[in-house]
Amino acid sequence: MASPSDPAVPAEAIEPAPRRRNLSPWASWSLHLRSVVDEDPCPDAAAAVPGWRERVRARLAAMLGSPPPAVPLDPEVTDEVDAGDHVRRRILYDVEPTMSVPAYLLVPKDRLAGPPGPAVLAVHGHGPGKEMICGLTGPAQEHYALRLVRLGYVVLAPDLRCFGERQDPQWSPEVHKYDCDWNLVAATMAGAVPLAQNLWDLQRSVELLVADPLVDPARIAVAGLSYGATMSLFLAATDDRIGAVIVSGYLSSWRAAHSVPWNMCGSQVLPGQLGRLEHLDVASLIAPRPILVESGTEDPLFPVDTARATVASLRRVYAALGADPDRVEHDVFEGGHRWNGARTEAFLAGPW
Repeated sequence: MASPSDPAVPAEAIEPAPRRRNLSPWASWSLHLRSVVDEDPCPDAAAAVPGWRERVRARLAAMLGSPPPAVPLDPEVTDEVDAGDHVRRRILYDVEPTMSVPAYLLVPKDRLAGPPGPAVLAVHGHGPGKEMICGLTGPAQEHYALRLVRLGYVVLAPDLRCFGERQDPQWSPEVHKYDCDWNLVAATMAGAVPLAQNLWDLQRSVELLVADPLVDPARIAVAGLSYGATMSLFLAATDDRIGAVIVSGYLSSWRAAHSVPWNMCGSQVLPGQLGRLEHLDVASLIAPRPILVESGTEDPLFPVDTARATVASLRRVYAALGADPDRVEHDVFEGGHRWNGARTEAFLAGPW
């Protein structure tokens, strides 16, 4: 019998068949995503849910890492505007040795004299930052901080890192890259996590509200759309001072969102999260507090069917933890990736 080295054996008889080749990093990551297996999914048995939730808490803490050193907030009101039915104050406060936060504090005029009452931390999504949600620019549908102050809430609306006044001026609109993506590059080199940095800023923002004589510390909610919903979910999951949360245009699953090209940004991800931490996992840490989820039927970024499945699972988690599953509300509306607000007033007026 001829051996493979025998010149009488045709080359095509010993050469392997050509492999299917891929030159696309995105296709490679998509294949990787399909192969990911959840290492610790939410258990079906109710008795196993509390232990699972504590493992989720530990995984999340490890991914976020240690917070930066705290510094005094040292708040400073730099401007005050009479906005008709409310007063808008621009506030600066410090969150760590090398970083400060600009924010608008919106106060209904009938709340200026006290007594302490409820407040909402309003978190913007991608776009102009606090200016848009406070009604100074953009479409009226996205003015949810303005809507909230008109419902009678004291509202704090900070700029997240890389947005609004915290956007570095050297990056022009012609640069086709989110500022939060180049910030991820710098953070990775420094061993930091942008999501954790923004979460820290929001936790310090809660401290500002707690110290405000117009605010009842037991009645602080958080609300946000899209990227703002990401941060609202994480804040409520990690800070028990948040009594209620509105998550608009986000809660579904990372697996579904990551399958959409150009959907994720450098400020919405954690190292090693795939297969180890899902939207449901983070949301489970909010129980037994109330959560309102908004999902558009035409949202291309966070599919509504996945959102429905996640909300159904979250209700089962609440029940397993002895919490009322009806505290998980789901407003599914006709529309795309936007704030809806149809249930906001009733939700925030309820028990929390």
